[in-house]
Amino acid sequence: MPEVSATVAYLRGPRAIRERCRALLELGLAGKLKHFHVDMARVPVVADYVLDVTRASYPSLDIPVHSRWGHFDVGGVRRNAELDARLASLPPAERARAKLDLVVTSVLLDAGSGPTWKYVEPGGGTYARSEGLAVASFRMFLAGAFSSDPSQPLRADAEGLKGLSLDALARGFQVTADNPLAGLEGRLALLQGLGRALPRPGTLHDLLAAKGSRVPAVDVLGQVLESLGSIWPGRITLDGVNLGDVWSHSALGPEGRPESLVPFHKLSQWLTYSLLEPLEEGGIQVTDLDALTGLPEYRNGGLLVDLGVLVPRDARLLTDAFAPGSEPIVEWRALTVALLDEVGKRVRERLGMTAEELPLAKVLQGGTWSAGRQIAAEKRKGGTPPIRIESDGTVF
Repeated sequence: MPEVSATVAYLRGPRAIRERCRALLELGLAGKLKHFHVDMARVPVVADYVLDVTRASYPSLDIPVHSRWGHFDVGGVRRNAELDARLASLPPAERARAKLDLVVTSVLLDAGSGPTWKYVEPGGGTYARSEGLAVASFRMFLAGAFSSDPSQPLRADAEGLKGLSLDALARGFQVTADNPLAGLEGRLALLQGLGRALPRPGTLHDLLAAKGSRVPAVDVLGQVLESLGSIWPGRITLDGVNLGDVWSHSALGPEGRPESLVPFHKLSQWLTYSLLEPLEEGGIQVTDLDALTGLPEYRNGGLLVDLGVLVPRDARLLTDAFAPGSEPIVEWRALTVALLDEVGKRVRERLGMTAEELPLAKVLQGGTWSAGRQIAAEKRKGGTPPIRIESDGTVF
């Protein structure tokens, strides 16, 4: 990797995510945060709720890693098998590249859809939110929407991504005045930026294969952040490097100082989790998965608010909408990351399982994300999160 400053390298790693988020949790436990009170006595309640949801979904506790691939088979439709059949004649490395082309574009299109958007699969069902975005992006990929070569539709390449129009993306996602999708322009900007950053997303396979047949998850995340760092719009830069999903919190230091910065890298970590299967198909085993963190998004964070672990100090947090970089949202996300580790520990204790047997990526899948969605549906019409974020299509 090109040389970056020690501070930038630190802020790109999961150790920094955990340390900075834990620092904010410690301040919260001491009653020194502006926006949230932390009630640790409610953490066992969350763990029990997560365990109930996990057992209902996975009675045998054979839980997959939290990744994009499960969303592609929503509704009992075997779309992954359909893709495998289409790619069957290719050698393993090229199959892996094609699957990386699909999953990278799909994850980058996965920010919150808004409460009313739906996708109607041709000849099939109707899907909303993350699953709807997954099916829409899957169908666009199979139709060759991200390829510049009509003879090779099952790929995404630089020219195809840079040439993608807002109209084409809107058509692919069935966006109309009556079916609005939050942050459509932001999503397009990410895909076009991806086209400028890499010859094709599948290039990640080759960059990682150069590191060997066993690659730590931290190195996979590092490669993702290095390769895709330039695509994130309007973010904090440090030493000439776009930091991406990194934000300032005044409790850690003055704004503009590196010590105030809290990294999350939510989409990049979600993407790293989602790269495991295609990389393995291409002969690369990703190790030490538990070094990555929980994902600070509105389902995991909403679970903690809805079950009373995180209590807003100002009632407006539950009524107003906030920008992703606003301090209440940064605080909420940081506390979510730190508390997901606590929830994960308690879920494992209840099950008598080790971190190796049930890594955090499986607790998320089992798990906290589904539990956040379920409790939101119980509490609010449409299952909206308890705190509203002004999505630009590039963070959540």
